[in-house]
Amino acid sequence: MMEIRACILIVFFVYQVFCAGAREEAEGDCVPGFQVKKHQVQYDGGFVEGVPLLRVDFNDCAANEEVRFEVSHPDFEVDEERRLIPRRDVIDSGGVLFIHGLNAHSDDMAQVDIVGAPPRSPQTLREILGLGQLPYRKRRSLLVPPMFVPENQRPPFPRAIGMVISADMQDNHVFRLTGRGVDQDPKGVFRIDKLTGEVAVLRPLDREEIAIYHLEVSTTDLSGKVVEGPVALEVSVIDQNDNRPIFQEARYAGEVLEGSPTGTTVMTMTAYDADDPSTENAVLRYFITKQSPDKPSPNMFYIDPERGDIVTVISPTLLDRETLPTTQYELEIVAKDMAGSNVGLSGTTTATITITDKNDHAPEFTHSLFQASVDEGSTGVIVNLTVDDRDDPATGAWRAVYSIINGNVGQNFEVQTNPDNNEGMVSVVKPLDYENTAYHTLLIRVENEDPLVPNVGYGPSSTATVHVTVMDVNEGPVFFPDPMLVTKRENAPVGSFVATLNATDPDILQTQSIRFALLDDPAAWLTVNPVKGTVNTTAILDRESSFVHNNMYSAVFIAIDNGSPAATGTGTLVITLEDENDNPPYLYPGVARICEEAKDLNVMVVGGRDKDVFPNADPFKIELGKLPGLEKTWKVTTVNSTHSQVTLLHSLKRANYHLPLLVTDSGVPQLSNSTEIKVQVCTCKKNKMDCSSAWAVRANLLWLGLALLSVLYL
Repeated sequence: MMEIRACILIVFFVYQVFCAGAREEAEGDCVPGFQVKKHQVQYDGGFVEGVPLLRVDFNDCAANEEVRFEVSHPDFEVDEERRLIPRRDVIDSGGVLFIHGLNAHSDDMAQVDIVGAPPRSPQTLREILGLGQLPYRKRRSLLVPPMFVPENQRPPFPRAIGMVISADMQDNHVFRLTGRGVDQDPKGVFRIDKLTGEVAVLRPLDREEIAIYHLEVSTTDLSGKVVEGPVALEVSVIDQNDNRPIFQEARYAGEVLEGSPTGTTVMTMTAYDADDPSTENAVLRYFITKQSPDKPSPNMFYIDPERGDIVTVISPTLLDRETLPTTQYELEIVAKDMAGSNVGLSGTTTATITITDKNDHAPEFTHSLFQASVDEGSTGVIVNLTVDDRDDPATGAWRAVYSIINGNVGQNFEVQTNPDNNEGMVSVVKPLDYENTAYHTLLIRVENEDPLVPNVGYGPSSTATVHVTVMDVNEGPVFFPDPMLVTKRENAPVGSFVATLNATDPDILQTQSIRFALLDDPAAWLTVNPVKGTVNTTAILDRESSFVHNNMYSAVFIAIDNGSPAATGTGTLVITLEDENDNPPYLYPGVARICEEAKDLNVMVVGGRDKDVFPNADPFKIELGKLPGLEKTWKVTTVNSTHSQVTLLHSLKRANYHLPLLVTDSGVPQLSNSTEIKVQVCTCKKNKMDCSSAWAVRANLLWLGLALLSVLYL
């Protein structure tokens, strides 16, 4: 019934489309039915139950009451919100759906195209329409059996390989053969007798190139029109054992750990045969034909004939890397097809097996006692410790790791491994003092990077004693404190006392004298008594000197003992200089410019500077010079502790004026400095300032005073 209903929906849809135009004219602006009659949705592998595909727009131009919708596919429906949704998960949707909308006022159809959907099966349009099955087709009259051809056939050619038969063959009909091997590359391999249907091969075939030829046979009339067919013809090439097994590599490499249990897999050999894998021609068997060397046994290894796995046969005790005549064995491996029969073809390769080391031998010192001597105060390697280890030098089972387990109380020593010869290099890293301790005894242990196997341990030979003798040398005097810090006022008189240097000789077991000398005195301000070490001034100390940094002056002294040979030591004296008010302040900048017609009469902001520091510098007092009448034209106003504003009280003519200012610091006693500031009154037009002095009047202080008096008089 569902199929009949779908058929009716399709017919009805055609009818509704045909009548759509007529209804539009008859009913004016509102056209009853689906307002959108064709939709598209994208097929993406199927549709999920309950997930809407689209919303239909249906209007009966009345009240849309009791509208019913039917969908051509039984697994879809239109819900109460007029959404097209699947009733279940749908894969077989087909390429088109029809939606029938119906009530008392309207009866219409909409189409939904499903883009990318596969054809719906098993129902066909004939089945939907209920027309039943197609009439039974009579049996094909063209009989084309499969054919077989052995590869590598020898001439003569052509050779018949089979016959095609047509029960309806007429006198005016001929056979035609097409496909790869006939009219497609490789061309000219097969042909067919047009009258008899006999198929022949024209040359030798190679199964490894093409195993099956897919051809087509048909019958045509004499004009070439196809009467029957085409019918597929499959020609299979029968395999011959014409390919030897091939190993991908001429030489293979594998490893096995010494002492491994019997039956340990070392490696797997794999060969390939291009012949038909479904025949004996490609069934391989593996053999070991030679082992080199053949000691301690000619059969140390075995290869599984079918899988190609090489395993150990020798006992773990004999598989000892240190006792075997070599650590590498070469095996000649043969792979033979035809399941290894005598008539099979074979391929050969070489497998190299390396017996790898495990840490079954502990390192041992060559001597239980080592001697070393070192000068006090020096560092570096003092002795090399030698060890023996029978394991493989290229592995962590041989590489040694040394440690000092006793005697290194002050952490003066360390021991490192020489990577070239595995020796232990004992070094002094913190200088030793003969006067403190003349002899040291170290206990050193050696181990391997890799842990030992469980049944092997480190014995007494893995530890050694090192006796270190410290040699006495003449050590230089040592200043204390270093640096020595003192504070002095600058401008102290020449010859003033600065400090007394203190230096001692570490060689307490010897009686030695010490003399002092200047090593570096950048400003040449100091002298030192060579015996007493007293430091005095030879020049005035100036805190503002370029040799003083952050109020500190540094000088380096040397102390020399009377040993043989003499030894020296150096120390630094740092003098912090306290400031005195010995530098007057000064003003900046020295030049200012102002426009002749400027409304803003603020000329400049001047600032004070002083080489001295607080409290001998700012705050500064900046005021007009003592020349009479300046206060009629100029005004100085304090801005902050270091700057003041210079202002004109009225405009001046274009000229260069020299304004005297007085700046005073805050030191005790106060210091003052008189400075002339050059003020240029310029002509300003179109944002350009012309201060050239072609017709400017250079007014010194006297002329400025006369000009002011003239203005007042007028």
